[in-house]
Amino acid sequence: MKLYVFNPDTDMALANNEENYMAPASVRRMAQDLALLPVWYAQPGSAVLAPSAYNADYLQKMKQLFPLSIQLVTEPELPDYADSQVVPWGWNSSFRKRMLKGGILERRLPALSDLVEYRKLASRCFTIVLYGLFEFNEPIACTCGYHRLIEGTGPISGKVVKGFEDNYVLKALWSGSGKGLCWGHGAFTKATTAWCNRELERHGGLLAEPAYNKVEDFAMEFYSDGRGRLLFTGYSRFTTDTKGRYRGNILVSDAEVEQWLQEYVPLESVVRIRERLQKGLESFYKGCYTGPVGIDMMVCRLDGETPYAIHPHVELNLRMTMGMVAHQLYDNFVASGSRGVFNVDSYPSAEALQAQHEQDMKGYPLVVEDGKIVSGYLSLVPVTPQSKYRAYVRVEVC
Repeated sequence: MKLYVFNPDTDMALANNEENYMAPASVRRMAQDLALLPVWYAQPGSAVLAPSAYNADYLQKMKQLFPLSIQLVTEPELPDYADSQVVPWGWNSSFRKRMLKGGILERRLPALSDLVEYRKLASRCFTIVLYGLFEFNEPIACTCGYHRLIEGTGPISGKVVKGFEDNYVLKALWSGSGKGLCWGHGAFTKATTAWCNRELERHGGLLAEPAYNKVEDFAMEFYSDGRGRLLFTGYSRFTTDTKGRYRGNILVSDAEVEQWLQEYVPLESVVRIRERLQKGLESFYKGCYTGPVGIDMMVCRLDGETPYAIHPHVELNLRMTMGMVAHQLYDNFVASGSRGVFNVDSYPSAEALQAQHEQDMKGYPLVVEDGKIVSGYLSLVPVTPQSKYRAYVRVEVC
């Protein structure tokens, strides 16, 4: 049996790199509130690890509306599922220790040496490899993108952004969802210098990149079978704020994403980008990683004869992503002829979330036909008197 676990602190745990890492209280709250999220992407016949309070009742209600064949497993029950295949949001050494301590057999978990290699592949510096796939091979029309890896222990100087000083972004090696970023314009400030020196001291490196004139965000989603094949599973369209932080997904078909991309670049360029990533990355994951691979991209506006280009290697996520969740939600639970949004948001208090939840249920009444959402609002996890986070979809007929 596969046992799915939502552990959203995985990027932070990789950065910390300690078996005894403990996430901040806000992230632990998120993990508890959204524990049941894997129900919507888990394979039929699997289980999801979540507290039984509230979640059991919610899951039963969802089974009455949708074709879900997922069971709930609580932490005290882990020894009864000791031989399960654990499928986390993402791997790290502290999560491995948690599962081992909970009762999962060690042979069902990755070895610590495997996680050392995985951590390297999950680092942002691996985008240098992606950059190399495009920079040192036959050019693909309508592409852009540049990364510069800065290594050492500091101190650092503004020379690291020489050539793109007007607007740039500095990136920590381990973080995700638009976090771990430091934006700059012109000369380094004291705050920027201090941020860089901290990252160099902690992790021995960081990335420096020009800040592109972004128009749109999207991603290509893949699956590594661990035997040398990287399978394309679809696209995801998402939105971010001005600082690059994730703000939600648009629920549309792959065909609609390709049609939308052709407003900016030829479809041939999109296909060639996809094929190059597949061929170029397969050897890296053979024998060392089985699971989802999400590659974030941007449509950028350029000055010159080509007005738009795709930046095909903004970020690589060697874990489950909200974009993959959104893609599976659309394919499996949204009716043909409908589209919508998927989002995860937080509130300063449980009362504020409860009020918004009730308002959305009244304002967007849920309509489900034949196990698929035709229109309306649905929280994908129970909203409890303690919840401060929710994941939800809002769907409408096109």
